[in-house]
Amino acid sequence: MDTQRLLLFVGLGLVLFMLWEAWQREVNPPPAQPAVTQPTATPSAPSDVPVGAESRPAVQAPSLVPAGDDVVQRSESLEIKTNVIRALINTHGGDLRLVDLLQYPAESKKPDVPFRLMNDTLPHLFIAQSGFANKRARDDGTIVAAPNHHTTYKGRVEKDAQGVVRAILEWTSPEGVIFSKIYIFQPDSYVIEVQHKVENPTTQAWHGNLYLQLQRSSEEVSTGLGATYTYTGGVIWSEAEKYEKINFDDMQDEDLQRDITGGWAAMIQHYFLGAWVPVNDVPYTFYSRALPRDIYALGLKSAQEMQVAPQSSQSINSQLFVGPKLQHVLEEVAPGLELTVDYGVLTILAKPLFWALEFIHKYVGNWGWAIVLLTLLIKLVFYKLSETSYKSMAHMRKVQPRLQAIKEQYGNDRQKLNQAMMDIYKKEKINPLGGCLPILVQIPVFIALYWMLLESVELRQAPWILWITDLSAKDPYFVLPILMGATMLIQQKLNPTPIDPMQAKIMMALPFVFTVFFLFFPAGLVLYWVVNNTLSIAQQWYITRIVIKS
Repeated sequence: MDTQRLLLFVGLGLVLFMLWEAWQREVNPPPAQPAVTQPTATPSAPSDVPVGAESRPAVQAPSLVPAGDDVVQRSESLEIKTNVIRALINTHGGDLRLVDLLQYPAESKKPDVPFRLMNDTLPHLFIAQSGFANKRARDDGTIVAAPNHHTTYKGRVEKDAQGVVRAILEWTSPEGVIFSKIYIFQPDSYVIEVQHKVENPTTQAWHGNLYLQLQRSSEEVSTGLGATYTYTGGVIWSEAEKYEKINFDDMQDEDLQRDITGGWAAMIQHYFLGAWVPVNDVPYTFYSRALPRDIYALGLKSAQEMQVAPQSSQSINSQLFVGPKLQHVLEEVAPGLELTVDYGVLTILAKPLFWALEFIHKYVGNWGWAIVLLTLLIKLVFYKLSETSYKSMAHMRKVQPRLQAIKEQYGNDRQKLNQAMMDIYKKEKINPLGGCLPILVQIPVFIALYWMLLESVELRQAPWILWITDLSAKDPYFVLPILMGATMLIQQKLNPTPIDPMQAKIMMALPFVFTVFFLFFPAGLVLYWVVNNTLSIAQQWYITRIVIKS
């Protein structure tokens, strides 16, 4: 296989990769929402409250599906606002129902409208729930009455002088056991501390199982991404299995049931996520459930009962993260949580590339110029490898007339043609595979950089220059894709023309095919390709000129 054929295969491989991305978008569209009908009794519908410690089923939860786009009941809302988020907690269930990320506009054209990560209405339902999965009473008379996310609490909001905001929700059982759910919001933090406290002033012990869960619909909120597929769904992490995706199809096919100690559960989408992180190092049962209206629940339930003796109290602490996928923040919250910035199998390459990009940005203050400088840095690292490849191509270009002559001489006699070509290569000391290894070595780096730029929330709505006001969105005037296509065409002119006419036609068509694909790609990705191609042209032109003159 010669270098030209390898380049052809690489080009076709990238085209297939882009087609696969487009296919992913087509085969994983947001499910169509069913027509709204008047609700009827649904006794067979799956409960969205997990089963308690006993094998007997828990009390059936109220119907999940009211009329209209509202799929949860509402009562009084408690509003909490910090420097980075605005949240609403509903006293019905004590759920976190709404989260606006104040530092992340929904659209670059509307900077005053924050991105809404959590919402309690369809089609973009996403809420955080918690409670106790208990029966109301046991055969021995032990008190186990407890609130779940269908219970109505009494609530209030308190704020101290340091800016710490507490949303306090309380419910008292008929037996007199007092339950408190306390959300603690720190200034400048996307981590919400959640405390479940049980005070038992009675003469009998109380037993219960805490659960923490996320409910969301399968439809993702638009984040400004171009025509590229990214994962939306559930993720769990454990010390044994590490990072594991539990997509909506998995939840539909089978309920998750996994005992895990020290892990976490999250619902993720492009750029943002919500995650429950237990603080206590105790075993939890991780579970999932498919609910009506394309709604899915992913959560964790304490595998061991919480036991509160008479005249005593006990608390269980957890953390709820709701915010952007900022790696340095996620690393501090929980082990493995930074993996929600999903670089795929090339994480080992993508992470260093992001660290380098972030380091450059600290000095230039612009993510577009940081991409330009990072591309230059990568070209310098691979300069010698690229030089080898371009020298091989230049030597091939130098003997191109002789190769074309022997092709005309031997016509369709492939054996004699190949022998004559090998004789020329041997005489001129040309290795037709000389340019293959450098290209193959660089391909994983290029793909890793692609995913790094795609997954970095830092590039969301980040401006570069002039008309490029959002590096995560497509170029509105398609200037960068056209420049990218033009640079690819120039590169084709610098390369030796394939002897095979069909190969030559395909190679000439690739710049136009890539231009069409890149029309709708995020501008940051296209910028990388334009800069990389431009630097490659300069390097290849210089090396080719030297070789041709020698």
